[in-house]
Amino acid sequence: MDKEVSQAANLPAQKELAKIPGAVRETKFDAWWVLVAIVILLVIFLALVFPDPYLDLLRFVRRGLIVTITITFISFFLTLILGLFGGLARVSKNFILNGISTLYVEIIRGIPLLVQLIWWFFAFPALIRSFGAARGIPALANYVANEWLMAVVGLTICYGAYMSEIYRAGIQSIPVGQMEAARSLGMTYFQAMRFVIIPQAVRVILPPVGNEFTALLKDTSLVSVIAVSDLTRAGREFMSTHYNPIETWNMVALLYLILTLFSSRVNAFIERRLSVTQR
Repeated sequence: MDKEVSQAANLPAQKELAKIPGAVRETKFDAWWVLVAIVILLVIFLALVFPDPYLDLLRFVRRGLIVTITITFISFFLTLILGLFGGLARVSKNFILNGISTLYVEIIRGIPLLVQLIWWFFAFPALIRSFGAARGIPALANYVANEWLMAVVGLTICYGAYMSEIYRAGIQSIPVGQMEAARSLGMTYFQAMRFVIIPQAVRVILPPVGNEFTALLKDTSLVSVIAVSDLTRAGREFMSTHYNPIETWNMVALLYLILTLFSSRVNAFIERRLSVTQR
């Protein structure tokens, strides 16, 4: 009885609180999760009803699927770190830092990712071997590139440039008064950036960061050209063995679609949790 009376007494206050944007957390169901479930059920249906070749294909590419997911997460984690430093350098008043970061961003964004991956796997090791031979260093002269490592490096360097611009835009979107207020409280520049500016910028850049993760996930398919046994390469090997391109690439496309849709929905969920509700 007391609980019911208390709830009735708080009802007017709750109604007023609901009028304040962001004061009450919304619990709307994301209908796009239905699409994720439909695609997953479609894959299961194909595997159960047509085990040859779909179930065999799933078993064959599962290791490549794990490689794709692993490369995506490692590359994205390193991209976030590289992009943060690049973004801070881009907004820095230090001429050298600003110049180096700007040069890095402009050069990397002007070269296709596929070309960069090929360069890291073929040209970079050749440079190392040439340097080692010239200096008489056997370890470098006999250097052999690891395709998995070169894939992570290539993806990180490429997406780090784009992430730097996202961080820069997010930091510059915060009003100058925030920095001035932090400095007036006795904070150093780095303390103000760490505790005041960057936390606010993270909420601003969350949507484009989520989009970059999805784009990176899809672009991992390019690492198959440098002999990384990812999902795309596994599909290509299965097709060359069984000569069924339609079934193979339908299933590979569905698997990529599940990954991208799932990542998009998770990003949307995080965005709703951290952002202020717009009415």
